[in-house]
Amino acid sequence: MNRAARERQGRRAETWAAWWLRLHGWRILEQRLRTPVGEIDILARRGRVVACIEVKYRETVIELDHAIDRARLRRVAAAAGLICDRHLGPQDELRIDVILISPWNRPRHLVNVWHG
Repeated sequence: MNRAARERQGRRAETWAAWWLRLHGWRILEQRLRTPVGEIDILARRGRVVACIEVKYRETVIELDHAIDRARLRRVAAAAGLICDRHLGPQDELRIDVILISPWNRPRHLVNVWHG
């Protein structure tokens, strides 16, 4: 698959993830939020929790097991640090989540995956 096709598939996965989050009570604050240090695929809120969500799509569940690494999460965490003033209140919790998507499977939502 070439780069353009991977980009389209990634955007579709982010759209699917956003709808899945909405169906589970989340409000999408921003999508594809770019910062100088990294990108946040989805920024969402549910109650007092604001989640910076990394979305990964792979053709198989086995490939998803290797889709997220520490370097990727470090970039998401760095980006989260830059945007937190805009979206967090004094009682809010900021966390890094991951949503893994593959064909014919339910999205897997991994909660609070970054512990600095």
